[in-house]
Amino acid sequence: MFRKAQKILSKARICLAGPAGSGKTFSALLLASGLGKRIAMIDTEHGSGDLYSDKFDYDILRLSPPYECKKYIEAIKEAESQGYDVIIVDSLTHAWAGEGGLLDMKDKIVQSGKGNDWTSWRYVTPLHNQLVESILQSKCHIIATARSKMKYAPEEENGKIKRVRKIGLDPVLREGMEYEFTVVLDISSEHVATSSKDRTGLFDGQFFTPSRETGHKILSWLKQGSNNRHEPVYTKQEPNVQDDMKELGRFVDETFSGTKRVRPVSVLNK
Repeated sequence: MFRKAQKILSKARICLAGPAGSGKTFSALLLASGLGKRIAMIDTEHGSGDLYSDKFDYDILRLSPPYECKKYIEAIKEAESQGYDVIIVDSLTHAWAGEGGLLDMKDKIVQSGKGNDWTSWRYVTPLHNQLVESILQSKCHIIATARSKMKYAPEEENGKIKRVRKIGLDPVLREGMEYEFTVVLDISSEHVATSSKDRTGLFDGQFFTPSRETGHKILSWLKQGSNNRHEPVYTKQEPNVQDDMKELGRFVDETFSGTKRVRPVSVLNK
């Protein structure tokens, strides 16, 4: 049945994209501290997430290669079960372009002869969709960071090159992934953010440095939602997709059988 349209009280889904050195991790922690008290970080950046432990109170889980979607999903679910308010995924890029990520898996499927550049996506896409759904359906606020493709641009003054700046371009994610988020902030190498997508309308046309207050603003906007929550209806996967997932599972086990796996729950459990 139709019902009157209304904003539904929900959780934040934020993506911070920028080149290396733009301050994505620090900005994510600032936003997280404005959204909630208990913060969990899923770190794929080789331990860089620990660098801010003297400035913020948060728990961390380190993921190591292969960066399979399954590991991310398990970590998100474990953080939910332990009652965290905010989950930081730093970074989501590894699930797409890292060792053992979706692109790597797609290439291995092609090399194995189980598919070509086109048909191999029927194995990879369901995994990507599962990761997206775990983010969208999470009971926690989620802040994901993503590396941006970099371009170098010279700045001139009086006809002379004054300096060369790093410019962040599109985030290194599967095309269209950024549209799954409520807010996408592009952060420059000078730590200045601007929104490339903003369903809240809070940051349109603004240039600012992310802070705790930014998190407070987003939380306030979310709390303006209706308390009469209408839970979304999610459809089950079709049987043929389930079969594809089983076949892919067997392939992944064979491909990465010699790789030591990391159980994310072992770090979050206390």
